[in-house]
Amino acid sequence: MRYFHRTSASPDQVLEAAKAFFGARSTPAEEAPRRRVYSGAIGKVTIAVKAEGGHYTFVEVTTDQVGESEIDKLAKRFLAEVHRIVEPAHEVRGAY
Repeated sequence: MRYFHRTSASPDQVLEAAKAFFGARSTPAEEAPRRRVYSGAIGKVTIAVKAEGGHYTFVEVTTDQVGESEIDKLAKRFLAEVHRIVEPAHEVRGAY
């Protein structure tokens, strides 16, 4: 599955959030300047970021599993956490 999010957080902030969020749950498999890959028993997730439109960061999260798998739920939860970087009062809702 592939998920997208556009944020005003910097690419470095998003990658640090990915390290904090997925690093405790999975093993780092790859680290590049604008890309992180984590893998574990529930699957593999790839986080890629790029600057877009001057002040925005485009975040792409890809998993190797079908929709609604455990890793996909974590991917969606991560994007909600990225939203909280910019808007700390954001309330995360949902079953993920």
